[in-house]
Amino acid sequence: MSNNSSTNLVTYLAQFEESDWLEALESLLPCIHEVDKNAVQIWFRFYPLGLHRMLASAEDRDDVIRGLALQGDFELKDQIATSHHFLYGHRYWKSVKKKIISENEKFKDEGQSLADEIKQLAIRVSAKQSVERNLVNAIAAIGLMTFNQVGADAFAATSGEVEDPSGLMSKSPDAIVAQRAKDDSQGLLGFLRTVDKKYSVKYLNGRLNGRFPIMDDQEIASASGRDRSRDWKADDERCWEGVVPVECVSASCGTCWVGVLGGQEKLSEVKPRERRAMKVFGYKQPEDEKPFLRLACQAKAFGNVTIVIPPWNGVFGKKVYGNVDELELEPVTTSAKALREAVASG
Repeated sequence: MSNNSSTNLVTYLAQFEESDWLEALESLLPCIHEVDKNAVQIWFRFYPLGLHRMLASAEDRDDVIRGLALQGDFELKDQIATSHHFLYGHRYWKSVKKKIISENEKFKDEGQSLADEIKQLAIRVSAKQSVERNLVNAIAAIGLMTFNQVGADAFAATSGEVEDPSGLMSKSPDAIVAQRAKDDSQGLLGFLRTVDKKYSVKYLNGRLNGRFPIMDDQEIASASGRDRSRDWKADDERCWEGVVPVECVSASCGTCWVGVLGGQEKLSEVKPRERRAMKVFGYKQPEDEKPFLRLACQAKAFGNVTIVIPPWNGVFGKKVYGNVDELELEPVTTSAKALREAVASG
């Protein structure tokens, strides 16, 4: 069925704003397994509906992209089957996709809430897969948002196949949660050590998963930069050093934003500079003292942390959300200058 004709499911989903989706997701969190609780909230920040709609409605799309300083792969339509690789529920994508396509063919808007629509999809998928519904609620929400953003034709045209989970992700949900909570051993007398403690940052992005060492009280970005195990820039031109993209190390460019899948309580609290900058960038960082969305150049680790790295970055807070009036950034780096110009042009 062509998206140009606007199916009932397309029309139904199109009525909801980004705030409606986040509200529905918030109501579903108690019914989502811990293994994907942070992950699904991160995904919805990685692929914000407000930004998508701004780009979709732009008369000169290329000009808007330049104005928002967007870098990397920010198009969900190019990552339909892979954007959610860091969720445990990713393994159920094939079933989620089939159920959404089936729902699209027979959907009738009977006034149900968005949260209820997600729940009904999850019920059908969990029955098909014979798994607990708390393991599929997250990927069901992502499936419907993906359908909403890319349209029926593009959604149906992509493969529903996913790679078999490997490494830690091949273990049970509880085992994954437990492993993410563990710190590296400091040796038999580690409890006596007050300095030189060394931990690990485990990372996932669209191509790689691995880890790099981090010292106690060290920023994630600086620890990433010390990892010279490969040519990171060849993988991602935004990566000057290490797997975490970074440019300014002063919360002025926004390239180093990451989602925290595990260990967020082992990171330093958000300081005013990071809080303000995250609003400018548009990344929707929660107001928690130690939220699941961070700037890697500002977040210091005091234990093992598991992060997921988004494939893009930009400056769209003022233009999409209208949440920034004035901004003064220091030091006066090239990144800060470009950021000020992008914000001012909003």
